[in-house]
Amino acid sequence: MKTILQIVLWVVCILLGYLIYQSVNAPIEFNKVRKERFSAVIAKLKDIRDSQEAYKSVNGKYAGNFNSLVKFVDTGNYTITQQRDSSFMKFDKVYQIELQKDTVIIDTLGFVKVKDSLFKNDDRYKSMMEVPYAQNGEKFELKADIIEKSGYRAPVFEAKVKKSVVLYDQPGDLLARENAHVSVEEVNGTELKVGSLTDVSTNGNWPPIYDRKGDQ
Repeated sequence: MKTILQIVLWVVCILLGYLIYQSVNAPIEFNKVRKERFSAVIAKLKDIRDSQEAYKSVNGKYAGNFNSLVKFVDTGNYTITQQRDSSFMKFDKVYQIELQKDTVIIDTLGFVKVKDSLFKNDDRYKSMMEVPYAQNGEKFELKADIIEKSGYRAPVFEAKVKKSVVLYDQPGDLLARENAHVSVEEVNGTELKVGSLTDVSTNGNWPPIYDRKGDQ
């Protein structure tokens, strides 16, 4: 009986030790996984934002789906222009004399492919809709719209994915804590996103630390 009791006590001690270790180590491992995966997701969101801004500069609005956005990056061109001041003489009917009028002349210098400007020799834009580390091949949700803001109609877009998709294999209690974050040093809320459908903004909801690691 004494031997059995000792074995049981050893098992309990080992179990308690493991639980204590896990309670300390699990959050540390979670943070490592979170930072690695969030960095990859945010890099994709930045690519989406850059592509959308290029799309808007040419089309005057944002793309509402990835098919249109990828096709644009693949085949679209930027127009390179040069702006210069000029003037000319025009007869003024009021004063009945020739007056100098100032104007701006915009010259078209050429064209540059969007994909070369944004991605150089990298074709990662073709898969920018795919969420890194997603278990079931989930894709970012992308929407575009036109909203009324300060008396004018403004194009907006939003791309996002839930944190639970990126951290699908992490402990439920730590994921719940992550979703409840309210801090300038964390990604607040339940989603990683860029842009907004309610405000004229192309900002992401991640903290500056993810930008200091280097834009991609």
